[in-house]
Amino acid sequence: MNRTDNGGMPPSSTPAGQVDAATLHALAGGQHADPFAVLGPHDGVVRALLPGALAVAVVSPDGTRAPLHEQAQGLFTGAAPEARPGDPGSYQLAIQWPGSEQLTPDPYAFGPVLSDADLAGLASGDWRAALDLLGARLVEMNGVSGLRCAVWAPNARRVAVVGDFNSWDSRRHPMRLRHAAGVWELFIPGVCAGDCYKFAITDTTGAIVFKADPMARRAQAAPATASVVDDPTPHVWTDEDWMRARGERQQPRAPISIYEVQAGSWIAPDNERCVWDQLAEKLPAYAHAMGFTHVELMPIMEYPFGGSWGYQPLGMFAPSARFGPPEAFARFVDRCHAVGVGVILDWVPAHFPNDAHGLARFDGTPLYEYADPREGYHPDWNTLVYNLGRTEVKAFMIASAVHWLRQFHIDGLRVDAVASMLYRDYSRQPGEWIPNVYGGRENLEAVAFLRDLNTTVRQEAPDAIVVAEESTAWPGVTAPVVEGGLGFHYKWNMGWMHDTLRYMHEDPVYRKYHHHDITFGMAYAYSERFILPLSHDEVVHGKGSLLNKMPGDHGTKLANLRAYLGFMWAHPGKKLLFMGGELAQPAEWNHDATINWSLLDDAGHKGVQRLVADLNRVYRESPAMHELDDQPDGFAWLVMDDADNSVAAFLRRSGASTMLAVCNFTPVTRHAYRVGVPLAGRWAETLNTDAGWYGGSGQGNQGAAQSTEQAAHGHAQSLSLTLPPLATLFFTHEG
Repeated sequence: MNRTDNGGMPPSSTPAGQVDAATLHALAGGQHADPFAVLGPHDGVVRALLPGALAVAVVSPDGTRAPLHEQAQGLFTGAAPEARPGDPGSYQLAIQWPGSEQLTPDPYAFGPVLSDADLAGLASGDWRAALDLLGARLVEMNGVSGLRCAVWAPNARRVAVVGDFNSWDSRRHPMRLRHAAGVWELFIPGVCAGDCYKFAITDTTGAIVFKADPMARRAQAAPATASVVDDPTPHVWTDEDWMRARGERQQPRAPISIYEVQAGSWIAPDNERCVWDQLAEKLPAYAHAMGFTHVELMPIMEYPFGGSWGYQPLGMFAPSARFGPPEAFARFVDRCHAVGVGVILDWVPAHFPNDAHGLARFDGTPLYEYADPREGYHPDWNTLVYNLGRTEVKAFMIASAVHWLRQFHIDGLRVDAVASMLYRDYSRQPGEWIPNVYGGRENLEAVAFLRDLNTTVRQEAPDAIVVAEESTAWPGVTAPVVEGGLGFHYKWNMGWMHDTLRYMHEDPVYRKYHHHDITFGMAYAYSERFILPLSHDEVVHGKGSLLNKMPGDHGTKLANLRAYLGFMWAHPGKKLLFMGGELAQPAEWNHDATINWSLLDDAGHKGVQRLVADLNRVYRESPAMHELDDQPDGFAWLVMDDADNSVAAFLRRSGASTMLAVCNFTPVTRHAYRVGVPLAGRWAETLNTDAGWYGGSGQGNQGAAQSTEQAAHGHAQSLSLTLPPLATLFFTHEG
C-alpha cells in the first residue's frame, strides 16, 4: 500500500516504473542478483529500494523535488526524466527516515566501479589489481566521496554490502556482478572512516552468510568480527634515512640480531592508551640499547582466537585491533626506524581458521581453500589450507605481503610454517593426502607461490628481506629462484637449535657422550643462509623456559645459559632471541602475562641481560663475527673433538679481523688449556661469560693471552688459557 504521507511532497496519481510481482519479491527478499537492472535511473524512471523510509524524492540539480511512490516493501518508484544512467550528478535522493532526512547521490546511478582492464588483471591473478581494486576503500567517484567496494565471490548468487550506514540491512546495497572476474562491485556515497561493514553473501542454496572483507585494512577488536572502513589519510613518515640505508643493514655481510616480541605481553598494558603507542615509547629504545638490530613481531594481522598468538589470522591486510589502529602501528614502526631498529613481521600464508565470518567457504564454495580435505584441512591446527594453485588466491597472498612492506615500511617478513606448505603429506598418514601430478609429495603450487612471492618482494622492495621458518632439509630454500631455489633471503636453522638445546639439557657429566650435538651444525652451516633461532616456540607448551632447560641449581642454570648464549653469538648465523630470554626468565612464556621485569632486581638475571647486550655489541663491532656468516672462509675449527672435556674452540674471521671462541661446557675450571692459533701475538679477552659483571665467578685470563711457539691443533703457535667453568670466552687477535 502506498503511504499517504510524502513528507510535504505533492502526490502523484500515476506511479511510474512499478515492477512485476516476481521482481518485487526478489528485491524485497534480498534475492535479486542484478540490482542495476532494476534500481536507479531507467528510461526516465528512478527506483530505490529503501526499506524503512517514510518518503523518497528525486532532487534535481536546481533543487526541484519529484516524489517517488512506494510500490511495496520499501521499493520506491517514480518518473524522473532528468535522471540519467551513469550520471550521478543528474539527481540526488531525499530520503525521509524517522526523525531525519538524508540527501545523497543514488548508488545505482553510478557506472561500473572497475574497468575492463581492471577485470582482466583480477582474472589473470595480478596481485597489483587485487591490492589496488579489491576490498572497501574511501574514494571519490564523479566528484562524490564514498566507499568503493569490490569482492571476489564468483559462485555467489548475490552479494550486498551491510554496515552502520544502512542499518545492516542486506536488502539495501546489493552489488553488481562483473562476470569476467567473478567480482561484485558497488560505490556507496557518504560512508565515513570508522564505519563497520561486512559482505552479505547469498550462496547457491539461497542461504545468506555475513563475511568480513578479506581485503579490509582495519577490523573490529575481537570478539566482534566486522571490518572497519579505514581512514585513507597516509602516515607522514620520518624514516627517509633508515629506508635509504636499510639494504646494507640486512644483507648477508651485516650483523643481524633479532629480538622476537609478542606485542601484547612485552609490557603491562595501560588500558587508557593503545598498545602500539605504549610500545613505541619503550620497546625501540630498549631493543637499541640491548644492541638488537631488529624486532620481530609475532603475527599482528587480525586474528579471532587470542590463544593462537596470531598464527591463525583472518585479516591479512589489517593490524589487529587488539593493539590499536593502523595509524598507531605506523607510528610504532616509524619510531623503531628513528632509533635504528628494523621491524620484521611474522606472516602466515600456510593456513587460516574456519570461523564463519572469515574465508572458509567464502561464497558458499571452497574458494580460498582446497575442496578436498586431504589437501584443504590441516590436521595439526584444525585450520584450512590456502589453495595457492588458484591465481586469485596467490594474488591475494602476494598482495598482502606487498601491502605490509609498502604501507607500513616493514623491513622483512618471516614466513611461518613453510614446511607445512612444501609437503603434501605434512602431518598426514598414508591415504590421508593426495600426491602431486607426478606422484610425489611436494606441493608444486606452494613451491611456485613461494618463488613468485620472493621474486615479487625483490622487485617491489629490493632492500627488504623474507625469512623462512622451514624445519626440513628442503634444498635451496635461500638459493636464487633462477637457480631452482625458493628465493628466501634467510632460513631459520631449526636443526642447530634442536641439537644444541638437547646438548645443553644434558647434565655436564654426560655431555661428552653428546658432543656431536654441539658441533654437527657446522656440517651444513653453509647449505643455506641461516638465522639461529631461540624463538617463542621453545619456551611454551611445557618445553620450559631457556633457563629451565639448563641442568643444575639456579646458579648453575644461569652459568649454563650464559655459556650457551656466548656459543650461539660466536657461531655462524644471524641471531634471534625471544623476549624474556635476555632476562633468563624462569617461567614459560604466557601470552596473558607480561615479562617479569622485576627479575632485574636479582644480580644473576641482571647479569644475563648485560651479557646479551655485550654479545650484541661485540657481534656488531667485530667484522669477524658477522661478515662471512654464510661462507666457509669465515670459520675454522680448532678444537672440535675434545668430548672428554666438553670443550669446543673455533675461529671466526673476516679480512684482518680474527676472533677466537672457546667454550667449556663443564663446571670444572681448566687451567693451562692449550689452543693452537694461526696468528702469533696478543689475543685480548674480549668477552668472558663467567665475568663477575654477568654474575659469574670472575675467573679468566687477566684480560689477554700471549701466544707461544708451541705447536697445537695444526698451528705453530698456541695459547695457554684458563677456561672458567661453564663459560664461553672470546679472544680478539691484536697482533
